[in-house]
Amino acid sequence: MSDVQTPTERLYAIVEQGLCIGCGLCQSVAGKDRVRVTKTLNGYLAPVVEAELDDETVDRIYAVCPGTRIEGLPERLVEGDTHQDNVWGPWRRMVRAWAGDPEIRFEGSTGGVLTALGVYLLESKRVDFILHVKTSSTEPSFGERALSFSEADVIEAAGSRYGPAAPLNNIGEVLDRNQPFAFIGKPCDISALRNYAKQDERVDKLVKYWLTLVCGGYGTPQGTIAFYKRMGIVPDQVTGLRYRGRGCPGPTRVETGNKAQEFHYIDYWGEDETTWQLPFRCKICPDAIGEAADVAALDTWVGGSPTREGSVDDPGTNAIIARTVAGEELIAAAAADGALTLEYDIVPDTVSVYQPHQVNKKYAAWARHQGLKDAGRIVPQTERLRIAELAQELPDASNQFQREGTRKRIEIGKATEPTPETWKP
Repeated sequence: MSDVQTPTERLYAIVEQGLCIGCGLCQSVAGKDRVRVTKTLNGYLAPVVEAELDDETVDRIYAVCPGTRIEGLPERLVEGDTHQDNVWGPWRRMVRAWAGDPEIRFEGSTGGVLTALGVYLLESKRVDFILHVKTSSTEPSFGERALSFSEADVIEAAGSRYGPAAPLNNIGEVLDRNQPFAFIGKPCDISALRNYAKQDERVDKLVKYWLTLVCGGYGTPQGTIAFYKRMGIVPDQVTGLRYRGRGCPGPTRVETGNKAQEFHYIDYWGEDETTWQLPFRCKICPDAIGEAADVAALDTWVGGSPTREGSVDDPGTNAIIARTVAGEELIAAAAADGALTLEYDIVPDTVSVYQPHQVNKKYAAWARHQGLKDAGRIVPQTERLRIAELAQELPDASNQFQREGTRKRIEIGKATEPTPETWKP
């Protein structure tokens, strides 16, 4: 039997090895007549091959897929006076902030910073539209790609989406508009589009601002179903799900027909990060902090999670990391025009207090990737993320623990997904 993989098998290997995040970019590269990113039998968004593929196309997919290639900020965007932190990467300014408009601050996931910047970019005519994600019109727990042209459009999409979403499934059509726009996505989505810029020069020409969140990962479909069942909700009866927002973090709201129930954010995720149910790709992520973006926004809960008591009346405060000259200028302009309220500047050590789980993940990434290598798996290619340097700061025993843990996880099947098949209700 031959060990040579067909192009289809090569594409499916990314999914089967738990590296796909369902961003949709492979559909854009191959064309939706050959690859369609859709809900699959395990509940995730993943590529399903519809027609014969060739190795050249799959090579192009491997070059842009954020499951196989993750890079930091392009070197041309790192000015000489940019600060460098081994964990948090390049930064020009870090500041606590929230949306200047109280309604946006209330509706947003934390302090409404990304929503406020989206509105500001449109109102100041810096861009013609925002490419981002809003609540899916067909799958309550999913997000779906959205183009927003007005304040109302942007606010409608406010609030985090912790389910699968494919913002890049038709990026060619978005670029065909030949209009300047801003992209708001998860760090892996940002990385994917930065990768794609090397194949399509229109990306760098038309994407004027790259905005992201510091990401704790997204919830597995199985985890969401388990949450429904814990709360006594029949999953098939769910017609609407808002994960957070309308306060910080705000209630998790589940709609079933004409009935709506609200739960605490902690009811969905659990009391701390040890209970988070995340896709395998999120567990080995080398850049959950948005290093390839102009601006990254994050929660400011000391220790990384809210408490049931302390978050009841929290209006929400983000921390912002401006990584580029464009991001720094945008924050200053938005604050000058009242779109943002800036509280006070902070430093990387402060951000580490807010997001200690991100520090731990960054330090663990290199060893976890070595565990992939030991198991004969695809190892994501990384550049400008310093994960090997960070691993050198740790005792050998710590690296070995992470490395062996990843290999064992693969061995017992916790890092393996089935070959994608289209979901059939």
